[in-house]
Amino acid sequence: MSGAGKAWAAGEDAMTAIAPEGGLLARLDPVSFGSSVLAVAWRAAQHPYAASGAFWQFGTALARIAPEAARRWAGRGTDDGGALATDKRFADPAWRDNPAFFALGRAYFAAAELANDLLAAGRGNPVTDAKAQLASDLMIAALAPTNYLATNPAALKRAFETAGASVLAGTRNFLDDLRNNRGMPRQVDIRPFEIGRNLAATPGKVVFRNDLMELIQYAPQTPQVRSVPVLASPPWINKYYIMDLAPGRSFLEWAITHERTVFAISYRNPDPSMSGVTLDDYLVHGPQTALDVITDITGAPKIDIIGLCLGGALTAMLAAYLAATGDPRLGSITLLNTLLDYSEPGVLGAFTDELTVARLERQMQEQGVLEGRQMATTFDALRPNDLIFNYVVSNWLLGQDPPAFDILAWNSDNTRMPATMHAFYLRSLYLRNELAKGLMEIKGQRLSLADVSNDVYVVGAINDHIVPWPASYKTTGLMGGDARYVLSSGGHIAGIVNPPGPKPWYEVAKPPNPADSRQWREGAERYSGSWWEDWAKWAGRRASRRVEPPPMGSEKYPALADAPGSYVHS
Repeated sequence: MSGAGKAWAAGEDAMTAIAPEGGLLARLDPVSFGSSVLAVAWRAAQHPYAASGAFWQFGTALARIAPEAARRWAGRGTDDGGALATDKRFADPAWRDNPAFFALGRAYFAAAELANDLLAAGRGNPVTDAKAQLASDLMIAALAPTNYLATNPAALKRAFETAGASVLAGTRNFLDDLRNNRGMPRQVDIRPFEIGRNLAATPGKVVFRNDLMELIQYAPQTPQVRSVPVLASPPWINKYYIMDLAPGRSFLEWAITHERTVFAISYRNPDPSMSGVTLDDYLVHGPQTALDVITDITGAPKIDIIGLCLGGALTAMLAAYLAATGDPRLGSITLLNTLLDYSEPGVLGAFTDELTVARLERQMQEQGVLEGRQMATTFDALRPNDLIFNYVVSNWLLGQDPPAFDILAWNSDNTRMPATMHAFYLRSLYLRNELAKGLMEIKGQRLSLADVSNDVYVVGAINDHIVPWPASYKTTGLMGGDARYVLSSGGHIAGIVNPPGPKPWYEVAKPPNPADSRQWREGAERYSGSWWEDWAKWAGRRASRRVEPPPMGSEKYPALADAPGSYVHS
């Protein structure tokens, strides 16, 4: 590690010792939060009228607090509390009924408004503006009075009701997280979950293994199946089983019960020995090899493919590569929460500018991989109230154990990424947007999405902060075949783990797809239920006739082990 790296690590350790969650900013140093905030502050100082206006508004807001708090003390309050009445962190009635807590809460929101006004006054560079906004949001979230025992009425009440037992329990949780979780509050109790028992539990066999992936063939669950099998292409940034999460909540299980023969890739968790693995290797030794195995086992001339997130991007690359080389094996294509046009990547664009990528490359060269915990820190920082401080309150202040939740258990099972592959991915897609522009080359072949004539089913999620749905909608204008776009309820993960029930909904518009996503949504119709149901009908119409299920494996590719295999445990 370089001298600067050692100094930063020491600073991170110091921050963690003082305030564990405060070390989060240190861990995000590659994003240059500090320099971005200073750049925005300098630009704001050059616009004194806007900056002074922000402070004037702040002073006015503070001046209004005391009179309203006094009226509440006298029982004559008329103010509805503003953000205090709508922010779920301040749900306890004391924030509106108690004059002291009311004043504290209103002062906090006034300060947050001041920070946002100053950021607006200092706008001038999209990259530094986005980074400064993320840093500001993180600091504002950290400074919320709900995060501290003395200023959280719900925590004080619980301490009184439990005669201090909640404080002792919270202290134990805090110390355990300090020692064993790098000072971050745990999001989930993983003890009730076991891979192969209640996670990744759909019956099947591993029928192929190489140095990069295992291929799982799932056992049939219907007397007959459609003759066109399905390959699931998951992201390698996480374990594959988000697509096979739990019984009743598994999309792959849903496909199997709807007469599909399903195969799924399970990628190996890379270690430093795989630092030189390329994106070409992922395409060739991942889904392309999987197609060869599936063809041998099933004898099917066509294979449908379902790609999720990064696995969806690789699916699109594979489809373009096969189209260019004259390989006709792909049937329909399903892309779930997938970004192909990186011109508007959402908040992740703040993590993928030239300076950040270059610094990350140097770090990966030293390590050989990008550690999964580094990615987890980044994603947590995008939603600090939900993914960090929510658990500060529940675990440390209220003394509660973290919940046992399957999605969070999967999310905590993070993976690494090979240095060479990830650097190429960031530069080629996030920095240069080569796939959408038709300039990307894989295995010496230039890829053109317009040459992909397969029917495409594209799913976006309304609350997806990783792949904003308007960005995923652009896929409909990039692929050469007929595209059906579906907008789902939920976020990046809950939009995929979306089994039928009373809460889910999805929206679909009649073809043709307009170029603008807003125009598409104006013409879309909302349906109650899960997009899984819509997909089963769409995919079923393209899956040919019903036949007897194929054997589990073949003479060339015999079953090697029970699903979910060994790589999922790496």
